[in-house]
Amino acid sequence: MNRNNNILSFLIGIAIFSTSCGNDDDPGIVIDEPSTYIFSRDGESTVSFSGQTTRTLMAEEIINAFKDTDFTEAEIDAMFAHAEGDNDFNDESNFGLNASDKNVRSKTAASADFFASNTTLAAEIKADFDSWIAEQVSEVYPRWNEDASAGVAGQLQEAGGGSIRYVNGKGLELNQAFNKGLIGALFVDQIVNNYVSTSVLDAGTNMEDNDAGTLAEGKNYTNMEHKWDEAYGYAYAKAANEADPNATLGDDDSFLFKYIGRVEGDADFEGIAADIYNAFKLGRAAIVAGDYETRDAQAAIIREKLSEVIAIRAVYYLQQGKAGLEASTVDYGSVFHDLSEGFGFIYSLQFTRQSDSNAPYFTNAEVNAMIDELMAGDGFWDVTPTTLDDISAEIAAKFSFTVEEAGS
Repeated sequence: MNRNNNILSFLIGIAIFSTSCGNDDDPGIVIDEPSTYIFSRDGESTVSFSGQTTRTLMAEEIINAFKDTDFTEAEIDAMFAHAEGDNDFNDESNFGLNASDKNVRSKTAASADFFASNTTLAAEIKADFDSWIAEQVSEVYPRWNEDASAGVAGQLQEAGGGSIRYVNGKGLELNQAFNKGLIGALFVDQIVNNYVSTSVLDAGTNMEDNDAGTLAEGKNYTNMEHKWDEAYGYAYAKAANEADPNATLGDDDSFLFKYIGRVEGDADFEGIAADIYNAFKLGRAAIVAGDYETRDAQAAIIREKLSEVIAIRAVYYLQQGKAGLEASTVDYGSVFHDLSEGFGFIYSLQFTRQSDSNAPYFTNAEVNAMIDELMAGDGFWDVTPTTLDDISAEIAAKFSFTVEEAGS
C-alpha cells in the first residue's frame, strides 16, 4: 500500500468516527446522513444542479456531432461555446438548451484552484478541444468513406463486422479525444478542483451563512450546500435516479458516471462506486450539520477516488491496445479505438487532484510528454507495446494499483 492509500484510510477513519460520535471540538454536532442523496428544508428539496444537467446534455450532443458529417466546424464550435438563445441544439430535453446562458467551453479547464490564476494554460487547453473539432471536420469528414492508412485519415472497419472507426492520420479518433478529455477537463476538474474545494465552499461568508441557516437569495439552500450539490451534479446529473444513481451505474451518460461504472465492474476495484457516492452523501450531510472537518474528509475521498477512475481507465485502454497489437492478426480498428480512449484519459490526468495537496497527479507538461511519446511518428500506426507498457507503468506508479490490475 502506498502513501496515498494510508492517507485515504486515515480520512475514512475520521469520517466514520465523526459520523458515529460527532465532532470532538463540538460534541453537539450530530450528522444525520440519509440513505440516499435527498436533503430537504421545510418539506422542500434543497438539492439543485440543473446547470450541471444542462452542460452534460450539451456535451452529449457535441460528441454526437463528431459522428455526423453534416455538421460544419462553425456549427460544432457554436455548440461548444453556446450563446444564450442561439439555435445550436436539438433541444428535445426539458432543460431548454438553446435558451440557456450556459455552455461547455466556459467551464472547460475553469476550476478555481487550478485555472483561476493560470488563464494561459486554461486557454491552451480550450484550444486543444477547438483543434479536435477543426481537425475532425477538415481532415476526417472529407475521407469518411475512404480507408485510413499511416499518415492518412479515414475509416477502419473492426474485424468481424464490428464498428467502423473514423481516425486522423495518426490513427486517433478525435471524437474519443474530445469525449474522454472532457471527462477530466470539465467533469473532474469542476468537482475536485472547484466545487468540493475549500476555496469555493468557504468563499466569502459561506461558512457563517451556513451556520446561521442563511439561504441564498430566492432559494431553499445555503450557498455551501449548493456548491456541494453542483459537484454532485457533475458526477450524477444524467443518472436515471439522481438521488440513488448507482442503481443504474454506468448506463446513463457518456462521461464520468459511465466510467465510474466501468471501474466498479472490475473485480479489482469493486466498491469504488459506493466509496464515491457515500462520500458525496456524507459530505452533504456534514454541511447541513455544520461539521466541516467531516466535510473536508469526504472531499479528500472524492478527489482520491475520482482521480483513480481516470488513471485506471487510462492504463486499461493502453493495455487493451497493447494486447491487440500483440495478437497474431492485428485488428487496427479495435486497437486504435482502445488507444484513442486511452489518449483521452491520459489527457484527463492533468485535472486529477492528490487528496493531501493542491497538486494534480500529473502536470500538464507530464501529460503532454506522455502524449508526445504515444503519438510520435505516425502515432498509433507506429506505437510499440513497450511504449504502452512504459506509459502504463508511469501512471500506475503514482497510485496504489498495478498495471496488471487496471489492465485486465
